Amino acid sequence: MNLNQFRKRFPTEAVARKFLEKAIWPNGRVCPHCGCLKSWPIRGRTARPGLYECGGCHGQFTVTTKTPLHGTKLPLRTWLMALYFMINSSKGVSSVFLAKWIGVNQKTAWKIGHAIRAMMAAHGNAIGQLSGIVELDEKYLGGKPRFQRGVKHPRGKGTRKSCVHVAVSRKGFARASVVDNDSYATLAPHIRKVVASDAQLMTDQLQTYIAIGKDFASHESVHHGIKEFARGNAHVNTAESFNATLERAKQGVFHYISRQHLPRYLGEVVFRWNNRDPVERVQRNGLSKIIMQAKPVLEQFDNLLQYAVGTQLRRTIYGGIAVPQPLFGG
Repeated sequence: MNLNQFRKRFPTEAVARKFLEKAIWPNGRVCPHCGCLKSWPIRGRTARPGLYECGGCHGQFTVTTKTPLHGTKLPLRTWLMALYFMINSSKGVSSVFLAKWIGVNQKTAWKIGHAIRAMMAAHGNAIGQLSGIVELDEKYLGGKPRFQRGVKHPRGKGTRKSCVHVAVSRKGFARASVVDNDSYATLAPHIRKVVASDAQLMTDQLQTYIAIGKDFASHESVHHGIKEFARGNAHVNTAESFNATLERAKQGVFHYISRQHLPRYLGEVVFRWNNRDPVERVQRNGLSKIIMQAKPVLEQFDNLLQYAVGTQLRRTIYGGIAVPQPLFGG
């Protein structure tokens, strides 16, 4: 879907609201305050468009209540356009460019971007355990420390960079999380949480992986220290491809990512990675090649917006963002 098609698909606010209601409530309206399935529209000249009253708690709500769009003063079409640009981007969109494209200031675009990333992170957390052949890798994300005369900064894993653990199934799904370090005490419980016990692990020679590999169906590793990057079916090239995608987003778009907001940026990269389909293409030499292609835009909209309710971000008085308490049963 190109930009002209997008504008034709959402010509008015009413159309945008109906689309959001169908995407966020695919099985009918649900009260975001108490979870009741019974509600009715509030009509009248003074009633806001899309306003409903719950039959259980009698609270009022709209499709944006208790979502990242809660209390927004922007047109819903502006939110959908921001979502369109972020989903269509291969590496992400900076808040400076997003502000220009959707017609808001940079601070508002920054908040919108993080609100959308929060939904993307919720989508990634709902994937569940990875199975089949799963590749594990870790990445230290951050730049070089500022030069200080007479100070020798540690190199490699001794730096203060943020450690990101990546698990990628060769079936296509990936999960990425911020962890304290790559020690066994840190990674072992995390890996058991995101990878099924019947999975076949593929790793490098990190001692943590060697130790935990015994807890899974099988484990093979490659030795990068002796320039062994693949041995038959054993490699971690898929996980390293994910890491390269993350690095390109950091270097080419955002330039700096703080540890505080890193989980949401990871959620964006994971969402983009997981919303792809394999497509066979025939090359000039007659051989076929399987490539990964992004799912249709509206399908990605549906995949994302189902995690809108309960995912909230609020502006703080200092210009930052805060995460409110979860909803009922959350």
